[in-house]
Amino acid sequence: MSSASELAYRFGTAARQPANWVQLFKFGLVGGSGYLINLGVFALLAGTVSVHHLLAAIGAFCVAVTSNFLWNRYWTFGPGDGLARFQAVRFFIVSLASLGLNLAVLEALIASGSVGELAAQAIAVAVAMPFNFLGNRLWTFA
Repeated sequence: MSSASELAYRFGTAARQPANWVQLFKFGLVGGSGYLINLGVFALLAGTVSVHHLLAAIGAFCVAVTSNFLWNRYWTFGPGDGLARFQAVRFFIVSLASLGLNLAVLEALIASGSVGELAAQAIAVAVAMPFNFLGNRLWTFA
């Protein structure tokens, strides 16, 4: 079976299990709280402290990723058989990839001049979220 076929099969199987929808809902709640934490820290750093928007986004990421890991490990997915340190490394790798996507979208939006910094960050975080969920569901907490 090819990688694409296997992935499609896994998605189809997962979509038919109600527990996965509950898990997705929990991930959304954790992500929503992380989103608010991210935007709050970003606003504080970029607005109040006048840190450059890319550094503010990285600082916001650090605070939000810590909160999200803890909530996802203990509430959304459960620790399972995985050791926290291995899951944390995987979670961080997925989160860094999501951060890369976030920063690219953020910079593109700000460079276009059509969106303010906070709105651009809100959009960038939302664009990166689906990648983050799939990476964590299929790899970090599998």
